[in-house]
Amino acid sequence: MKRWSVRDRSGHEIYLTEERWEHVMSRHRELASRLNDVLDTIRLGRRQQEQRDPQTYKYYRRYDDLPVPFNHIIVIVAFYFQALPDGRTTSNNFVVSAWGKYLPTRDIR
Repeated sequence: MKRWSVRDRSGHEIYLTEERWEHVMSRHRELASRLNDVLDTIRLGRRQQEQRDPQTYKYYRRYDDLPVPFNHIIVIVAFYFQALPDGRTTSNNFVVSAWGKYLPTRDIR
């Protein structure tokens, strides 16, 4: 299965699987053909920790060429660890979903 890996502005490696990308494409048509923008949202966008699940972060970035009424791409990333066979742990940071959203400038935090 194909997967894309990028680093966010803090240096965290985050991956998007083909399965998750297909999920995004099937439910959020506003992101059709926007794979590079989704990855750039992780690379260059702002991030905010989710209050309900502190292991989950929302990345967002403005795009003025999204279909109306959208002006931002939102990407949800889960930050986990997994145990290796030798007992060490490694990070396992992956995209859960992504969608377009309208965010007035004053509502961005």
